[in-house]
Amino acid sequence: MTLVYPIEPHHAAHPKYLSPDYKSSIKRAPQKPLVIIRQTMSELTGPVYGHEAVRVGDNDLTTQHAAEPLGERIIVHGRVLDEDGRGVPHALLEVWQANACGRYIHVRDQHPAPLDPNFTGAGRTQTDADGRYKFVTIKPGAYPWGNHPNAWRSAHIHFSVFGHAFVSRLVTQMYFPGDPLFAFDPIFNAVPDEQARFRMVSSFDLEATQPEWALAYRFDIVLRGRDATPMETQA
Repeated sequence: MTLVYPIEPHHAAHPKYLSPDYKSSIKRAPQKPLVIIRQTMSELTGPVYGHEAVRVGDNDLTTQHAAEPLGERIIVHGRVLDEDGRGVPHALLEVWQANACGRYIHVRDQHPAPLDPNFTGAGRTQTDADGRYKFVTIKPGAYPWGNHPNAWRSAHIHFSVFGHAFVSRLVTQMYFPGDPLFAFDPIFNAVPDEQARFRMVSSFDLEATQPEWALAYRFDIVLRGRDATPMETQA
């Protein structure tokens, strides 16, 4: 099944490229209308983008190194759904995130928080026949960024959803309920519709929590339609 879900134009669920409160978007946003290039069979049918390379355990970010990472272990699970609430099977999900101290393993992240040698912050998995997925990871910390005075990003996990075609990629972010930084985060608030904005916020899931081991959060990703999860694709 090919996952190709074009974003509806001017849909309030999705952030615009130009969101002035998010200062980097002023430089990055296109200055002219985008040129839509017609997709041919080459783009729609191949190559298979990474599905065959997913290994057992790639969805557990806490077991990738010699010891366990520091921080609060969590389970993140949910479903990838189409606009009618049907599960999308065999979608490839990738996640990347900061560690428990709010730092990425990246040369450009130099703020004074410790790196964790046992946490890389990246994982992947495929949805099952019902569109379900699951990750085990560490709850990320908030981190400072230079957007405005005393600016901090809300704790979040980046999600990338691939279909079986090279061009069928959607990107979003998952946030945690009750974060006090929501009101001060221009990236979170770049989604103009409040109801849509909070579709990026996971829900605490006590039933999926494993006693004495890990709390759980549920995050369903809706690919399009009136209940679509906001994606980083809107012009």
